[in-house]
Amino acid sequence: MPITNDYVLSCSNCRQQYPKNQLQTFCTQCGSSPIVVKYSLEITSSAQVIEPAERSMWRYSKILPLANPQNRISLGEGWTPILPLSNLARRLSLENLLLKDESFNPTGSFKARGLSMAVSKAKELGVETCIVPTAGNAGGALSAYCAKGQMQAIVVMPSHTPVAFQKECLAFGAALILVDGLIHDCARKVAAIKQEINCFDISTMKEPYRLEGKKTLGYEIAEQLNWELPDVVLYPAGGGTGLIGIWKAFQEMKQMGWVKNIPTKMIAIQAENCQPLVATVNGWQESAASYEGSATIANGLAVPRPFAERMMLKVLAQSNGDVLGISETEIAENLKEMAKVEGLLVAPEGAALLAGLKRLLKLNKIEKHHKVLLLNTGSAYKYLDNFSF
Repeated sequence: MPITNDYVLSCSNCRQQYPKNQLQTFCTQCGSSPIVVKYSLEITSSAQVIEPAERSMWRYSKILPLANPQNRISLGEGWTPILPLSNLARRLSLENLLLKDESFNPTGSFKARGLSMAVSKAKELGVETCIVPTAGNAGGALSAYCAKGQMQAIVVMPSHTPVAFQKECLAFGAALILVDGLIHDCARKVAAIKQEINCFDISTMKEPYRLEGKKTLGYEIAEQLNWELPDVVLYPAGGGTGLIGIWKAFQEMKQMGWVKNIPTKMIAIQAENCQPLVATVNGWQESAASYEGSATIANGLAVPRPFAERMMLKVLAQSNGDVLGISETEIAENLKEMAKVEGLLVAPEGAALLAGLKRLLKLNKIEKHHKVLLLNTGSAYKYLDNFSF
């Protein structure tokens, strides 16, 4: 049976291994690639691994890389519901349309999963101060988990981010630094701060453990759907940790025999204002290394140069997936439609998925009988200053 400590850290590209009892960032052997957790998994029953009494993502603690449970910093993240979108399904003539709603998480977004895991592991390895560049939700989540763990948080955020995100970080006691620009500009500021003070950077995919928290999305999707994976998952892809994490979970479950096959097409949805994956897939650029995006009402999608671009493209290739860019108008219109038709005020990143679904249906890339799952990353309440109703 897989056990918590039975893993190695290795580069996602060149397979260089790294000690797991030391703080790790990313691989420099092959030119800055993410380091990932690889488990020694065997065929085993899910009942032997899952802790059913634990109603959080930590029900999968046996396949998470925390050595000592006493270091767990949890606010009850995970085990969010999958909701049927029955009204929209009728409108779109779909037989099975579902929404995994991450707005139920602490601080109102899916970022709670990755930050719970990453901050827990950082605490276990002796970190006292964490820093992150953020488009919004990751900053709030880091601030909350550092507060719970009695650690210091530093959040570097674009100055145009809605005020609710800024106040959230301050409420949790974080040091908030505002930067003119997008998240890659914030990352440059983080790099400068790290030269001045001792702090650990928990940027997306620049340490190994946020991915492990995010992969619990994939485990929950499978378990909540009685181990029958969706035909299609639409995911709003900024930094891409969740996209990669869901696919990682599906692969691990297949290795353990929990699912027989993986029929799922992973569809990445981006904002037209910032669509680096779209540009790479369509051959408009070799990679996103120099991509210039602009701000979007879906703040979390304003990631012009995703550090894990290569891994995201690999998921799309392996799953026979696709990537689409959605306009600002479409995002706003579909956010309002989701609210009026389903009673759900989803994050603009989640609303972009509905627009993407409609386009895929018109292109005949999704069939009426497919089981389709949308992954709403959070609540719209913190974004309301971006919209008029």
